[in-house]
Amino acid sequence: MTHHTQALPLIHGGAQTPRSALPVLPPLALYIHIPWCVRKCPYCDFNSHTASTVLPEEAYVDALLADLDQDLHAVHGRELSSIFFGGGTPSLFSAAALGRLLEGVQARIAFTDDIEITLEANPGTFEQEKFVAYRKLGINRLSIGIQSFQQAKLEALGRIHNGDEAIRAAGMARQAGFDNFNLDLMHGLPDQSLDDALADLRQAIALKPTHLSWYQLTLEPNTVFWNQPPALPEDDTLWDIQEAGQALLAEHGYTQYEVSAYAQPGRPARHNLNYWSFGDFIGIGAGAHGKLSHPDGRIVRTWKTRAPKDYLNPAKSFQAGAKELTNEELPFEFLMNALRLTEGVDARLYTERTGLDLASLAEGRREAEQSGLMQVEPSRLAATDRGQLFLNDLLQTFLS
Repeated sequence: MTHHTQALPLIHGGAQTPRSALPVLPPLALYIHIPWCVRKCPYCDFNSHTASTVLPEEAYVDALLADLDQDLHAVHGRELSSIFFGGGTPSLFSAAALGRLLEGVQARIAFTDDIEITLEANPGTFEQEKFVAYRKLGINRLSIGIQSFQQAKLEALGRIHNGDEAIRAAGMARQAGFDNFNLDLMHGLPDQSLDDALADLRQAIALKPTHLSWYQLTLEPNTVFWNQPPALPEDDTLWDIQEAGQALLAEHGYTQYEVSAYAQPGRPARHNLNYWSFGDFIGIGAGAHGKLSHPDGRIVRTWKTRAPKDYLNPAKSFQAGAKELTNEELPFEFLMNALRLTEGVDARLYTERTGLDLASLAEGRREAEQSGLMQVEPSRLAATDRGQLFLNDLLQTFLS
């Protein structure tokens, strides 16, 4: 498969003032997008497509490796600290296909000794033998899309699994050798009461995952739910669910380290921590996004061709676009990620990851502190509890 390799024009955001070269390049991760699902959920705005009876596994793996080849020039000599298979439903792919892909990736980029490799999976796609095989490939973390354990809620969300399958999936993950796994759970579901939400959360905690992603259902444009909105809980109920749920998670030893992420001690998702601390990541696959820093100080975001049929078409380029971030955009870009972390980040990380002086944040920081949205702590960049709740308002103060 030979795709056009001509570089697309880089979008520049106007004249750049000098920015110092980055003293140290950030950690490097790899995101691999597999865009097929058994069925598209009505709330989902990800780049996912209903799978045909036979997936083009071989052709897609070939394309992913060719796509990676075109990004290698920008990461020469660096190691991968994490890999994340997202989707869609990556667990629809066979262990043989994922094995060939991982071998191909490792032949191109060295892995750190303690690399974290996560695969997203849905309970309806769990097969014990397949998951044992995944573990043997070196995949050492699973992220299982549960969303709810209650049948009426699962049906409202268009999920294809039932509550019993969801419970079994966690046990099967452990039996397959995964001692590190995440459960994805949603709240604020159609007609959900406080008791319903807490029952889901208690069931998830009982399965003893090392990590829980617990987040509110939001209605996103270009989804079925956006055009045909279901009856969602009132704001007061949503607030009660949030408060009671956070207390329950803390009681069971799950520390909230990000807006919607809770982990047992020492078990936060390293791949996601890299995003939130403005690390680097290559994105390969249909619609995947990437962000790469260069030693000369340039920071470039890329995005890939979105439709699977176009991504697999040798006449089309893998890369749909690229944009170099300007000095004016960098404060917002950095803080949009870093302020999601409940503890924030060491203030020195801002200069280390952007090449900009901390003084470039001074005006917005002062305004955010006076509004009670940012902590008054010179050595850290961190939102207050209120700032976490009103993150969009907080970030507005850093828009040029």
